[in-house]
Amino acid sequence: MRKKTNAKQSVMIVGCGQLGSMLAENLCEGENSVTVIDSNDSAFKKLSPNFGGFTICADAMDPESLRDADIENMDIVLVTTDNDNVNIFVAQLAKEIFNVPQVIARLYDIKREGVYKEFGIKTICPTVLSAEAFRNEVL
Repeated sequence: MRKKTNAKQSVMIVGCGQLGSMLAENLCEGENSVTVIDSNDSAFKKLSPNFGGFTICADAMDPESLRDADIENMDIVLVTTDNDNVNIFVAQLAKEIFNVPQVIARLYDIKREGVYKEFGIKTICPTVLSAEAFRNEVL
């Protein structure tokens, strides 16, 4: 079990794709304690050699893997995979089972937003963000 350090916040990022790896790099720069979990060991190659956080190759849909990754001591869990079903499931585990104070999940299908809201899970939808950015450029 990892003890809290002088870091600002303990953050777990689920998914080390383009988004997850970028978040991990950015959040580490802010002196946060960052743990990245991905089921594909080669995904961690997206992180720079200077990445100062922890990497764990495990299935985030497995509660024991999350427990082993110290999810119970996280301040924030960011679920960033490219699969809405995985994201809602892992976000629910983090929120409901492990009582993580702040859980934010990536959401592709905006029609599913209500499901996330029912569980009190914040979402970020790339489609909505892109539409707003395009609209702002046009206007």
